[in-house]
Amino acid sequence: MKQKELTIILVHGAWGDGSHWRHVITPLVAAGYTVRSAQNPLTSLQDDIDKTTDLIAAQEGKVLLVGHSYGGAVISGAGNHDKVVGLVYIAAFAPDKGDSLGSIFSRRDQPPGGKSIYPDSKGFLWIKYDEYHVHFCADLSEDEGTILSLCQKPIHANCFQDAAGQPAWKSKPSWYQVSDRDHMIPPQTQVEMAEHIQAREILHLDASHASLASKATEVTDLIIRAAGAV
Repeated sequence: MKQKELTIILVHGAWGDGSHWRHVITPLVAAGYTVRSAQNPLTSLQDDIDKTTDLIAAQEGKVLLVGHSYGGAVISGAGNHDKVVGLVYIAAFAPDKGDSLGSIFSRRDQPPGGKSIYPDSKGFLWIKYDEYHVHFCADLSEDEGTILSLCQKPIHANCFQDAAGQPAWKSKPSWYQVSDRDHMIPPQTQVEMAEHIQAREILHLDASHASLASKATEVTDLIIRAAGAV
């Protein structure tokens, strides 16, 4: 498939927005791909799937979905759209039908970053500002960590409780990048999900949860390999 026939849609996770992909967007565009970065409300899993699906529907040709963290649960649902030809998971959740993110977390001890998460009065979850860098993006500079922390977008607790529907990875090819120094989703859990979805490639990176920024070259290369295969 030629680059011009494929749109790559990047789906952000919790505590961030579409700009988290900024280090990946530029090289993908330079490589000739049409790129879109979703801006999801993080209010419920279905809300975010619907928002991403709207973006998919607006594209003229086929779509490759790329999800980071919670965004993996979003692309697993939105990926059922007919235009979607593949899915790439970047240190991401890949739930099976009936799974919730909470049930996936319960498979083992809470990761270090879990203790830094706290709710506000309206049920939105935040990461403590002074602990964001060490747990979310320790391999980025202190300045960039501060910016990501202060600009974080909270996610509603509903998103961790909602059960996933039929996942697109059961019928479409997938790729998975594991962050081996992740404090937010345990690396072993990532490996289990990558193997469960029978990812065509499982790429391990010596990276924090924010591998899409700290290892942008390697993440971009994985996306391009996936794009070339669909």
